[in-house]
Amino acid sequence: MIRIALLVFVGLLLICGQAFGAAEAGAELNDVVSALEAPFKADASSGAGTTPTAIADFQADFAQLSRIASLDRTQRGSGEVVFKFDRNGSGSVPRAKFRWEYKQPTIQEIISDGTTIWVYLPENAQVIRSDIGPSSRANGSDPVTFLADLGNLSHDFAIGWASPKSDGKGNYVLELTPRQPSSLIQRLVIVVDRDAVLSGGPSAKPGGRSEDSAIFPILSTTVYDPNGNSTLIEFSDLRVNIGLSDRVFEFSPPEGVEVIRPTGAEMGF
Repeated sequence: MIRIALLVFVGLLLICGQAFGAAEAGAELNDVVSALEAPFKADASSGAGTTPTAIADFQADFAQLSRIASLDRTQRGSGEVVFKFDRNGSGSVPRAKFRWEYKQPTIQEIISDGTTIWVYLPENAQVIRSDIGPSSRANGSDPVTFLADLGNLSHDFAIGWASPKSDGKGNYVLELTPRQPSSLIQRLVIVVDRDAVLSGGPSAKPGGRSEDSAIFPILSTTVYDPNGNSTLIEFSDLRVNIGLSDRVFEFSPPEGVEVIRPTGAEMGF
């Protein structure tokens, strides 16, 4: 349960959408990586100086498909997620704040204010609490750092073309391997919107649902762990840069709920 929940952290920013064309039409690998990282950099801008293209926060519905290799079983999940980057800290890696609210297959919540992660399981009357230390945020193979440092993926991962390097709609497909060993991430497969690449990067205005897909260059991701498990996450009804309050990411355990504090090794960090 814990390891599956942590795999969700890795994939929580990776959005599913639609595009059409042929990847062979031609972008270089560096162009695709640049388009992937650009909106997650702290200094991203539209060029005109009026509309920021840096992604500060987003809200979306999500659908998740997990394969548990040892049981040869797949499990579906769905719910709503909100996410925020805190770039006001002194370090080079921003804090990632997020809140997942699962409705299926069971009701649960995964919340982080950037310093603590809470996994709330109402059915079990339990909360799993883990602290995020500075060493975790500085480690590119750490799933929390992966979320916070999407603007610098090429520093933390070796990135190349997947095989095949395009999907059926002509979007670009990349394979990422952690530069440092990770107990949670063996490799990632990311589908990048060809329109974001061929247009030179995102240019959408914030807030509008019909335009938000352009500001988010990632269409989907599949996360593989060393045990052969995989997690695919897709998002819909996406809204970006809506000004989420920090209060959204606060959590207090309900009365009567058991709080469990596993060690870092047990959590996979």
